[in-house]
Amino acid sequence: MPDPTPDPIPAPAPAAPTRIDPRGPRFGAAVTTVVLLAVLATGSGVLLAAQAAVFAAGAVGGLRFSPYGWVFRHLVRPRLGPPQELEDERPPRFAQAVGLGFAVIGAAGYLSGTGWLGIAASAAALVAAFLNAAFGYCLGCELYLFAVRTARPRAGRP
Repeated sequence: MPDPTPDPIPAPAPAAPTRIDPRGPRFGAAVTTVVLLAVLATGSGVLLAAQAAVFAAGAVGGLRFSPYGWVFRHLVRPRLGPPQELEDERPPRFAQAVGLGFAVIGAAGYLSGTGWLGIAASAAALVAAFLNAAFGYCLGCELYLFAVRTARPRAGRP
C-alpha cells in the first residue's frame, strides 16, 4: 500500500543578500547632510519628518526604494564608471533604520516645541551622515556589524 503522507517540502534556501554599489549610500548621505543642515538652520520639524520618510523607505523597502537611491541609480550612476566592487545592502539598510529613529525623535522634538531634542537628534544624524558622505565611514553599518558579531554564538560558549 502506498504511503499517503506527501513528501516533505524542503525549506527554501536563504536568499543571497542584495548587493549594491557603495557609492549610492554615500550619495544619499551627502544629500542627507544637506537636508539635515537645512533642518538645523531652520528648525523645521516638517523637513525632518520628510527626511524620516526617506529613511523609512530605505529601511523598510530597501535602498532601491529610497528616493535618494532612485536619483543615484537613474541620474548619477549612468554618468560614472562601473563600481569596483559591490557591497551587502543589509548594513546600509540598518543604518537607514537608525537614521529613521533619530529623525522621528528629532521631528517629534521640533513639532512638540522641544527644540533642544530636535536639535540634538538632528545633530547626531548629521554627524553620521557627514562621516559617511565625506569619509565613507558608516556609523550605522558599524553598529550592524557589531550586533551581528556579538549575536553569533561562539564555540564552547553557552
